[in-house]
Order: sequence, then structure tokens, then C-alpha cells
Amino acid sequence: MLAAFTFNTAENLPIGLLELISESLRVSVSSVGLLVTGYGVTVAAASLPLAHVTRAVPRRHVLTGLLAALVVSSLVAALAASYWLLLAARLLTALAQALFWAVMGPVAVGLFAPGIRGRVVGALSVAGSLALVLGVPAGTWLGQQSDWRVSIAMPAALGLISLVTIAVLLPTSRPEEAPGAYATSPDARRFGTVLAAGTLSAAGAFTGYTYIVKFLGDVSGFSPSTVSALLVAFGVACLAGVSITGALLDRFPHSALTTAVATQAVGMLGLYAAGADRVAAVVFLVLMGGAIGPVFMTTQNAMLHCAPGRTDIALAANSGLYNAGIAAGAALGGLILPLADVRGTFLTGGLLTVGACAVLLGVRASTRHQP
Repeated sequence: MLAAFTFNTAENLPIGLLELISESLRVSVSSVGLLVTGYGVTVAAASLPLAHVTRAVPRRHVLTGLLAALVVSSLVAALAASYWLLLAARLLTALAQALFWAVMGPVAVGLFAPGIRGRVVGALSVAGSLALVLGVPAGTWLGQQSDWRVSIAMPAALGLISLVTIAVLLPTSRPEEAPGAYATSPDARRFGTVLAAGTLSAAGAFTGYTYIVKFLGDVSGFSPSTVSALLVAFGVACLAGVSITGALLDRFPHSALTTAVATQAVGMLGLYAAGADRVAAVVFLVLMGGAIGPVFMTTQNAMLHCAPGRTDIALAANSGLYNAGIAAGAALGGLILPLADVRGTFLTGGLLTVGACAVLLGVRASTRHQP
């Protein structure tokens, strides 16, 4: 959980430090933004290849190596005197995170009974969500009070704690012999369905969410200070959604994913239709926030149940495609924005999410009617 919190915090820290880094390294704010965009693209591209390359390496060795990479890259980033060295350090962290999400799930659930695997996935997802609610705001505040380099170095300390704990306490075993190495109910058809729905849902979410600040200001008419508070509320809603869904995941593994995707669609289309009303905007923003976190969590949980082969390879594919969906959604929103007002990004994103819901419901309906 601490490692998940640390990786997610490291990924998103530059968002709150854009102007500080820009002024310090004398580069444009958009260039600093590439520290986040490039990170996501690297995770999307590297997840599956890295999982294949390391599939025979004991998981304790893999995790300690990934956390060592996080510690080193965070320290290099904090000491970077140039933008390019900072970017290189960020990409090293991204490579470590790409494999971390593939390996973490099977290792963690393998330490517990199969009947509570959903709760384990939920706990890990809560830790990841806390990064947005606690880690990034705390890092932003620390950077504003001292120096952005102090904030960027913070993950090194947390990563070192995780590294030592895992190196000392995690058992060493062959990856294919671990209890969580294979799914409980392999199903190639559901595996493909979940991948498709998760990718569509991610693309839909970030077609709109990438421009949420502009939407809340231009359409809903909120002041900048209120928008900041609403972003915190969005993060709290995400954390609450993950916590509630995680508690129910073992009992309703199939319907949890469909419910999360449907809730995201309602939130996005509601913002498009009624976002000019401030009360409605807050309600639908919270609905959207409460769904985004659970969507990824429930797809990860599904991989542990339906993967046709090794679960780490399936989780890598899911994480890679989800991040590809995020990048595609942000790019699609950028194309729509000049052609329509910002409401159009939420309409498009909502319709993509409806498509994800249709994929899930369609496959469930056809399965139910099979002899």
C-alpha cells in the first residue's frame, strides 16, 4: 500500500509544481507538463514488454529492484540541474511503475485466501487514490514552502521504507508457483471484454476530465479558489468510491465494474447537460469522481479472476491499455476543444463511456442466453 501510494504520488507531483519547476529550470510550463504526459505514455508502452521480460524472475527480486529504481530516480530528479536530466529521471520512474502495477496485484492477493482477493485489491487501490487526495497536495504545499526539489525527493524516502520491508519480509518463490499467478476462473472472452471496456472508459473519462478546470470556470462559473476546492472534493469522492467498491468487490465482482462505468457515464453526461447549474455541476462532478477510481480497480480485480494465462501479464496488458486510453482521451479532448466549447469534451467522453457500458452489458446478455 505504501509503495502504491508512493508511485502514484511521484507520477502526479509535477502537476502541483508546474510553475515552480518552470521558473527554476527556465523552461515553459507546457514543457514541464510533458513530465506527466511522457510518464503516462511510457507506462502505457512499457507495461506488457517489461512483464514478459521479467516473467521468470522471483517477485521479491523484481519488487525490490523496482523500488530501488524509484528511490534512485527520485533523487536524480531532485538533483537535476537541467530539464532533460529531470525528464530522463521521470521516465525511469515511469518504467518502474509500469511493471510495478503488473507484479503488485498477484503478489499481494497471493498472500491471502482467494475469497478476500477483492478486499486486497481494494486496499491497494485506496492507497493509490490517497496519493491524489493527500500525497500530491502535501507535496505541492511542501514545494511552495521550501523548494520543488524537496517535494520531488520525498518519494525516495517512502520508497526506501517499502524496499526494505519487502526485501526482508516477502517470501522468495518462483513466479509461476505463487498462489496468485493464475486466475481463479480463466475466461478469454471476459478478459477481452474487460480490456475493451476499461480502455474505452479511460478514454471517455480523460476526454473530459483533462479540461475539468476550464469547464468549471467557463460553464459552471466557479471562481478559481472554488475550483481548487472542487478538485479536492473530486479526489475525496474518488477515494470514497474506491473504498466502498473495494468492500463489495468479492460479493459482486461482475456488477461492480458495470456499475462504476455506468456511474461515470451519468456523471459526464450530467455535466454536459446541466453543468451550467452550480448545484447540478457539483452533484455530477462527485458522481464522476466516485466512479473513475473504481473503474480501474474493478478491471484489475477482473484480471485476477478471468486472465487466460499468467495474471501478471494480464494486469500489465490492462494497465498499459488503460494508460493508452488516458493518453488518447486527453488528445481527443484537445482536438474537440477548438471545434466546440468545453461541454463538447464531456459529451464525447460520456458517449465513449456509454459505449464501454454497452460492451459489458452486451457480453453479459449474450452469455446469459447461451445454452
